[in-house]
Amino acid sequence: MNLIERVKSILLKPQETWATIESEPADVAGLYTQYLMILAVIPAVCGFIGMSLIGVGGFGFTMRVPILWGLTNMVVSYVLSLVGVFVLGLIIDALAPTFGGQKNQIQALKVAVYGSTAALLGGIFTLLPLLSILGLLTALYSIYLVYLGLPVLMKNNPEKSIAYTAVVIVAGVVVGIVIGAVSTLFAPRGAAMFSGSSDAPAITMNTPGGKVTIDTAGLEAASKKMEEAARQMEKAQKSQDPAAIAAANSGAVAAAAGMMGGGQAVAAQSLKAALPEKLADLPRTGFDVQDGAALGLPTSQASASYGSGDKRVRIEIIDIGGLGQMAALAMGMGQGEKEDQNSAEKTWQENGRTLHQSYRKDGSRAEFKTVLKNGVVVGIEGDRVGVQDLRGMLSQVDLNALEALQRKPKG
Repeated sequence: MNLIERVKSILLKPQETWATIESEPADVAGLYTQYLMILAVIPAVCGFIGMSLIGVGGFGFTMRVPILWGLTNMVVSYVLSLVGVFVLGLIIDALAPTFGGQKNQIQALKVAVYGSTAALLGGIFTLLPLLSILGLLTALYSIYLVYLGLPVLMKNNPEKSIAYTAVVIVAGVVVGIVIGAVSTLFAPRGAAMFSGSSDAPAITMNTPGGKVTIDTAGLEAASKKMEEAARQMEKAQKSQDPAAIAAANSGAVAAAAGMMGGGQAVAAQSLKAALPEKLADLPRTGFDVQDGAALGLPTSQASASYGSGDKRVRIEIIDIGGLGQMAALAMGMGQGEKEDQNSAEKTWQENGRTLHQSYRKDGSRAEFKTVLKNGVVVGIEGDRVGVQDLRGMLSQVDLNALEALQRKPKG
């Protein structure tokens, strides 16, 4: 299957394309690696660039989401979008008999995956947040695609397609709300990110910002875990046990993370060990260490605060792992400089690392971030500290050692 041709055909000739898709052999791994995982990069990366690098505002005022927060949201939204499409497929499959259709989990997943095409491509509008409303139009077209695909793949009564589509969309909105709630678990200050690395075959995409490789090691095993997660979710829904439902949802998130081909994250305690007891003349006033292993996710994060008088500095280290390339791409696409009478910022690449700095000219605020070659993100920000002073303080953190940290493969 040619990705570009499939995108064009499903958008321009949906009825004929659904007939072709209906007869195609497919499995979870193929649908994800050859299609969904690639298109899902668009809204995730464009959203990060739009909110963290370009910003939104007017009349001389611009608001941006802090870089590390933006990276966290980018990775989490990417992985949870994969979960959301899978759950939508389960809903389509479960509802099929109600509307005179035939249950078939793979065919239902095809509807969810290919039906999402327009909405995923619409993610490009998030590059300019003020145009993000246009993404709603592409989402409406995705609803139309689902409407056309249901009777072809699920064999439902065509006369019931409108009702079938409406129920699926309502259920999908509920899923979106639940996923939004789950994403808050990874909000700032708990900003763990998904990781992974492997020498196995991978998908490589050429982009304006360079090559992006999506690791597919262990994907077949991960897809089986997704199928098992689906069975557990269906069983939990029948039992109406809140604890079982929560556990099943957590399992689906973990399985989706596994589809990224990632291994175990660098231990959070190893990240904590890189945080100095004292930063220049500022004592450490506190630290925060979080490990996603408790949620079944390959994540880790450590941060520390330093301060004395009106000076406040915070260092945060996050293990992004296998999605570090995606983070570096997003920041790399935003390379450049921007300056006005109040502030200045710059994003560039140096020795294989992506760097970003920003500061207010009155010296009230500054930050410096770097994405290391292995995907670990290190950031330092401070009040009443200049950006050059921050970079000097960051030299106390052994970036080479962090870059050399190895991840264990999944057991």
